[in-house]
Amino acid sequence: MWRSLWPTIDRFSLHHFRYIVNQLREIRVVDKRNREVVLDLLQSIVEIVTYGDRHDPAIFECFMEFQVLAEFVRILKIGGNSGIEAALLQYLSIMIQNVENEHAIYYCFSNGYINSVISHHYEFDGGDLIPYYVSFLRTVSGKIGRDTICLLVKVHQDTAISLPLYDEALKFANHGEKMIQIAVRALTLNIYSVADEMVYQFLTTPTASAYFSSLILNLKNKCLHVDAIINGVKESFHEKKRELLSETDRILDDFYYLKDILCIPEQRLNKLVTENIVNMLILPMLLTLLNNRLSNDTGLSAITCLYVLCRLLQVFDGTNLVNVIGSAVLFSFMPPNVTDAAESVVSARLEQVNGLAVCYQEGEEMVDLQHEGAENFMMNYVLKHSLEFTELSSCFDSSPLENSENEWGGIFSCIFSRNHSLMLGSLMLLFTVADSKDLHYQLAAKIGFSQVKTASEMIGSTVAGHIQKIVNQLLKVLASEPPLSVPILLHAAWFLRKLLVFLDQKLEDNDCHLFKTSYEGSCGRLYEEFDRCWFDYIPDVLKSEWANCKTALEESSQSKDPFFLLELASIQNPPSGSNTGPAFDWQRMVDCVK
Repeated sequence: MWRSLWPTIDRFSLHHFRYIVNQLREIRVVDKRNREVVLDLLQSIVEIVTYGDRHDPAIFECFMEFQVLAEFVRILKIGGNSGIEAALLQYLSIMIQNVENEHAIYYCFSNGYINSVISHHYEFDGGDLIPYYVSFLRTVSGKIGRDTICLLVKVHQDTAISLPLYDEALKFANHGEKMIQIAVRALTLNIYSVADEMVYQFLTTPTASAYFSSLILNLKNKCLHVDAIINGVKESFHEKKRELLSETDRILDDFYYLKDILCIPEQRLNKLVTENIVNMLILPMLLTLLNNRLSNDTGLSAITCLYVLCRLLQVFDGTNLVNVIGSAVLFSFMPPNVTDAAESVVSARLEQVNGLAVCYQEGEEMVDLQHEGAENFMMNYVLKHSLEFTELSSCFDSSPLENSENEWGGIFSCIFSRNHSLMLGSLMLLFTVADSKDLHYQLAAKIGFSQVKTASEMIGSTVAGHIQKIVNQLLKVLASEPPLSVPILLHAAWFLRKLLVFLDQKLEDNDCHLFKTSYEGSCGRLYEEFDRCWFDYIPDVLKSEWANCKTALEESSQSKDPFFLLELASIQNPPSGSNTGPAFDWQRMVDCVK
């Protein structure tokens, strides 16, 4: 009865909010004895502020009047070893995330309170504090805009000298926990998207821009790890494949992150990122291929280079990177006798590829890339220099391909290599370049896969005139005795089908003989399975594999996963005893059907 006479406390009222804030202001020390009390006060404040943002503007006015954010900073500083940091960061994240009033958001970022929380000295001892801290940083980044990001910048003489939100987040860019890496990258993209002139000047300074070179360096290290997995001798093929899938997924994540950065319409940022990608990743890999070496000075194999370049072309749809690779691939078809006799083939190709990068830089300096028509101007400027190499000799257009692969350098040497993985990888790169929708029309005409359709139109195409030789090379693979592994045959068939569709003419007599040999060999191996244990399953397997193989053969180069290159390079001789038993017999039958 007496309880009914007691007035009910409205926990979301302005009066109760003032009471909670006063309680918090009376706290002079935070330790394990009063930790829970302090946390209850902080939680109540966050709940009331969130409610007031939507229903009672007077609450936030009181929040500003009492400078409650300053109290949060004070509690953080006197927290000591109470372990209150994680919970306090969580409550702040909830409050900032749920506040929608622009005036309230502007106030939260004012007076340096958020920067004080960000720059506080935390003891990251491997506990659960890092996820809460990074989550808080990401939440803050999600609320910034062009009018508020300037409130988080530290300025000296009208120049931005630091952005604590950005600087502190990058310390966790390479954290082992994937979710933390994702949060940091989301934060950086938020900043890049809303940065103003002052912030962009800061981001492009040598200190801040080191993040991009570090990002590419870590990407190269992942590529080296891929090489190490391929060349490992202890793991089984299935273990290798599992590790390769995991590592290539990480490489793919990096590519999509870099693509997201390049999609931000800021010329200085795009130029900075593009230069790092070209100079630190693309050019070293291209030089490995153009110099006809299985690996470069950093130990990166040609197979991994081919995989990375193909993946890069599939992910990035910006014309600059596509045409850099396309131009370099075009150069690689130049026979050594075109170059100056006094110079080696390697030095000539180095000059060509490096000169291409210089041309891009000069073109960017001559014109504003954001101006209409500027991109075509820059590409024409680059091609004006790059195509000078093709005009040195008529061999690009009319010289026959000699039987000796040593007379051709670069990617042609890879195409006619006895290493089948290298051959298929170089073809994959060539097809991916040719099928790119962003390839400049002059380069596309020189390569001539997608745009050139008839024999009369092949004149002037660097590659098209030699397709018959490539077809012959693929047919030799399919007709080889003893037969090669099924994956090699399947992928060789994919390239052969693409080229036969392109040729639009009959095979030559020798090619027809090879095709017939391949067909008869496949039929003979299938007939042998009729006398073995799984013969009664052949019709069902034939039905299912026909659909699978048909789908695979019709796949475009832009959607074809180049991961098969790494698989082929990883295949080793089966361990002793693995070539016997029902499982092996079943797989052999399925392979014969394929």
